[in-house]
Amino acid sequence: MFVPSIDLLDPSQASLYSSLSFFSSVILNNGNVDQIKSLINQTGSTLYWAPAKTVDEAVQLWDVGVLKVIFDLDTFVQNQSEFNGIADERIAVKCSASAVPSNLPVSTFIFSSASIAAEFAQTNKSLLTHGGIKTTVVELDQVHANTIAELHNQHLDVIVPASRLTVNSEDATKLNIADAFLATVKTDRADGLYTTMVVDESNKALGLVYSSKESVAESIRLGQGVYQSRQRGLWHKGLTSGATQTLKHIDYDCDGDALRFVVEQHGAGFCHLNTRNCFGHDTGISALEKTLKERKSNAPVGSYTARLFGDAKLLRAKIMEEAEELCDATDKEQVAWEAADLIYFMMTKCVNAGVSLADIEKNLDKKARKVTRRPGNAKPKWEEKINNVPATATPPPPAEGRIEMQKFVLNEIDEKQRLDLLLRPIIDSTEIIQRVTPIMQQVRQRGDAAILDFTRQFDRVELECPTIKAPFAPEMMQLDPQTKAAIDQAYENIYKFHDAQLDKEHLVVETMPGVVCSRFTRPIERVGLYVPGGSAVLPSTTLMLGIPAKVAGCKEIVIATPPRSDGSVVPEVLYVAHKVGASHVVKAGGAQAVAAMAYGTETVPKVDKIFGPGNQYVTAAKMVAQNDTGSLVAIDMPAGPSEVLVIADKTSNPVYVAADLLSQAEHGPDSQVVLLAVDLTKEQLEKIEDEVHNQAIALPRCDIIRKSIPHSFVLSMKTLEEAIEFSNQYAPEHLILHVDNAASVVPKVDNAGSVFVGPYSPESFGDYASGTNHTLPTYGYARMYSGVNTNGFVKHITSQECTAEGMNNLADTVMRLAEIEGLGAHRNAVAVRVADLRK
Repeated sequence: MFVPSIDLLDPSQASLYSSLSFFSSVILNNGNVDQIKSLINQTGSTLYWAPAKTVDEAVQLWDVGVLKVIFDLDTFVQNQSEFNGIADERIAVKCSASAVPSNLPVSTFIFSSASIAAEFAQTNKSLLTHGGIKTTVVELDQVHANTIAELHNQHLDVIVPASRLTVNSEDATKLNIADAFLATVKTDRADGLYTTMVVDESNKALGLVYSSKESVAESIRLGQGVYQSRQRGLWHKGLTSGATQTLKHIDYDCDGDALRFVVEQHGAGFCHLNTRNCFGHDTGISALEKTLKERKSNAPVGSYTARLFGDAKLLRAKIMEEAEELCDATDKEQVAWEAADLIYFMMTKCVNAGVSLADIEKNLDKKARKVTRRPGNAKPKWEEKINNVPATATPPPPAEGRIEMQKFVLNEIDEKQRLDLLLRPIIDSTEIIQRVTPIMQQVRQRGDAAILDFTRQFDRVELECPTIKAPFAPEMMQLDPQTKAAIDQAYENIYKFHDAQLDKEHLVVETMPGVVCSRFTRPIERVGLYVPGGSAVLPSTTLMLGIPAKVAGCKEIVIATPPRSDGSVVPEVLYVAHKVGASHVVKAGGAQAVAAMAYGTETVPKVDKIFGPGNQYVTAAKMVAQNDTGSLVAIDMPAGPSEVLVIADKTSNPVYVAADLLSQAEHGPDSQVVLLAVDLTKEQLEKIEDEVHNQAIALPRCDIIRKSIPHSFVLSMKTLEEAIEFSNQYAPEHLILHVDNAASVVPKVDNAGSVFVGPYSPESFGDYASGTNHTLPTYGYARMYSGVNTNGFVKHITSQECTAEGMNNLADTVMRLAEIEGLGAHRNAVAVRVADLRK
């Protein structure tokens, strides 16, 4: 067997992560615990090994899901007593000589010498306590498929560095991963094919097929089920029927003469008879899961399951009820009956949340690998029930409690507290980028197939094609007259303001006699516009991004937005896409949508610049794409949670102030809301606080506001100058001025995404229809970024034209500067011309 070894410090190996994750064992070198945890969370069946230098590091690795921790022999022997209770299969040791105690409680011995390893393996073949056999592994610099086969015959496994592996069948300088895997597989068939069992993620058999070296290589390269038909040759499963397979794992049996492919089956099923498997109908929990998924997408009238999907309170009550009945059950039949009821409601909850049976099993496996155990005591509220004693834990605040912001006074806080108030919540971009990067790599490698898979996984929608191409069907854009009129009015205002921003005249300047410099604009040819979905329908974002693209004259406009549960696009968004002249609408969200536009797929055109807001994963994906020189794509700006800063003095209307604060608080739990109260009395501030609470509890998104308002704050101060200074340092996305003579304050604003001046300029106007753009810099980026505007969709090109007079006037200056910088060719380009002129 070959054991791939990945160096996590080598970025060139990242492209192989997904391919190597199909195999049973993979070694992760030079990675920290968080990196390793992230990789484990992304894969299912792979059993990772990782080295540790200390006992504490080993425990951390085991707890995040590492199967086998590798120690130097001396380190393990010195700390052996610390590993009591750890199964042999969880430990490997690196050895330098064959004189190693054979009774060490470890499962794997790693050597750097093949001869020493072979000598050791001959005398150490004992079975492990929990099944399996002790293995001997050799780590070599140069490895070929023949080497792996020869060492396998000596009962040795081989570590192969990822740097020496490839999925490219035309790369003769490296070892193909399929060749490395098949080096230890045998077949007695005359045609050389390998018998292959295809199973689902719960290890239930789907069918029996055959594989060849070519089909295995294609499966690994594409991450799909590809087999060898004895009649038709290479067989990409589901290529014509749509019943494709996403490859999850590949291995072989203990005799090495039968392959097993673990796949996620899509479409009607594996069998040509449109059943999920070739052995009849599913039963048990997998059959229940399939039925629930069908009910989720297409429930018959009166379906109780459909009612549960739509009524979270009822589903919660039934889960609690059945759990209690299971606890009260006594005899075998009753326990089985109640357990089945609980599993039904539990799986309904899971399917409704997009959680599969495979996800549950993956979590069970991960928990089983932990070595640090919690006490396992009941939580306080349950402890109270079973022991009849009061709970000691502090109950969470009631859902109907008062909604209020934190309060501070500027002259009562120290400098550190003031600086802390200027900070936004810290986002761990490293972990987010680690999650986003594999998604983008999959889209880059697999194109539309990856988009469809991720849309199925994240949006729980089955699509046949990820794009809609213009012209869009009228029935897909049907709107009521009032909605259509509102969009048309907003379109007109936004178009006017953005059209006025466009540089329509060429800039021409004669810098000296005979030297004319000019600047002219050209549209960016292809732009991608990301329109979020999630908790709100956002045709306004489509307007804000699409109109400046149209004004600028961009030749191709691609819009990406998550699909609805039925696979369609929100008609309001599609109507705006039609008005701005979009060529394609991509039915995808998140990192996969950004990747599709950045790299292009079979149906998604590649773009030159990506615009639009989004959550932290969308922002991370945009940053990854921009930093990838292979994508050649720019982005508009980084983005963070929505935010507003309101400055209010004694002349402000507390009703208006509260309404403006809440207009941003409802965007999401991480929204940032700040009120700078200028010389307000206690009573005036209390009126605003009362309005915040009273208005919030009447709003449909009150649950979100309850989460965002408590981490927002009011900062009281004496003067308007103090407020302006704090605001400029905070650099808010939206700045609202509820102050006397608000227009006079605008010249003092240095940092803000957009300013809303006076009591009749609510932030909502800018969000929808005043004409300004609502895609603005957040997270303090207003210090150096502008909001989206027409100039972001064009590029400025400069030109210069010199006459003979200009050449003569400027030549000496340029030649001298070129001499100073030591650039002789630059000087020569001028010298040959001026020599002709000065003859």
